[in-house]
Amino acid sequence: MYIADDGRYESMPYRRTGRSGLRLPAISLGLWHNFGTDRPLERQQAIVRRAFDLGVTHFDLANNYGPPPGAAETAFGRIVHQDLRPYRDEFLVSTKAGHLMWPGPYGEWGSRKSLLASLDQSLGRMGLEYVDIFYSHRPDPDTPLEETMGALHQAVRQGKALYAGISNYSPEQTREAARILRELGTPLLIHQPRYSMLDRGPEQGLLEALTDIGAGSIVFSPLAQGLLSSRYLDGVPEGSRAAGGSPFLSSEQITAETVTMLRGLNELARERGQSLAQMALAWVLRDSVTSALVGASSPEQLADSVAATERLGFADDELARIEDLLAQGPSLG
Repeated sequence: MYIADDGRYESMPYRRTGRSGLRLPAISLGLWHNFGTDRPLERQQAIVRRAFDLGVTHFDLANNYGPPPGAAETAFGRIVHQDLRPYRDEFLVSTKAGHLMWPGPYGEWGSRKSLLASLDQSLGRMGLEYVDIFYSHRPDPDTPLEETMGALHQAVRQGKALYAGISNYSPEQTREAARILRELGTPLLIHQPRYSMLDRGPEQGLLEALTDIGAGSIVFSPLAQGLLSSRYLDGVPEGSRAAGGSPFLSSEQITAETVTMLRGLNELARERGQSLAQMALAWVLRDSVTSALVGASSPEQLADSVAATERLGFADDELARIEDLLAQGPSLG
């Protein structure tokens, strides 16, 4: 029987989410990869256990995470049932809806019908009465924003979610979504954008918007799909995501200039007593970001990511050096 580590809250920093009373761990576990039916449940269980023992109290999912879609929620539900149910009041579960999940006109996007049906399915797969955060996973160009935000508000009013969030919304859409939710009486808690050293999109108005409206941020792909790790310091290794034809990272992106940039960043990380991945995580957490989402294929990899919190601060000269190095390489945003 799993018994959580007594010291799990001793090291992890917890940050207030916008102007809410909710605090998130600086590092959250995302179940986008590594929690499908192509991985053994025992390994997934070990990762989740290790995360909770290290103070990672937030587990981020979506209806379509797998493979196949829905598999990550099913696996997580089994882990909750076997290990975490006694600790339900000590951890947060988030899920999302908006991408394709079932055939027909109601299986994706942002209608009230689609979002609330998807949430019911997610709760069923996980065996939970509620999730802590329910997101609109992407804006729907054909559905009024009032309807999509109304569905999030309804989920909260029904007690199926405690907080409302959005993901992949522009700064303008974010401000309007926050206004609608505020008028309904369900404040926008959080936005989940893609953000890393190599993808600076949120700096173009989104982070400022979130500060203005009092919402938090939790960023995905802070390691740029693994590019900001030690794997690519000598080019594209066999078995890597870039070598496997990933739609998110291609071998064509790993140019000689990219490798030179990565090596420079890696040298700075070593001077700081960190791995490149740890420094990249610390970098996204340096300012107004509430939490960084990491994936993990093993408990050891998860622990390595959490160790980034041991040094989150940067000297001015370090930040300037990072900017100089980034100017030599590609932008993914």
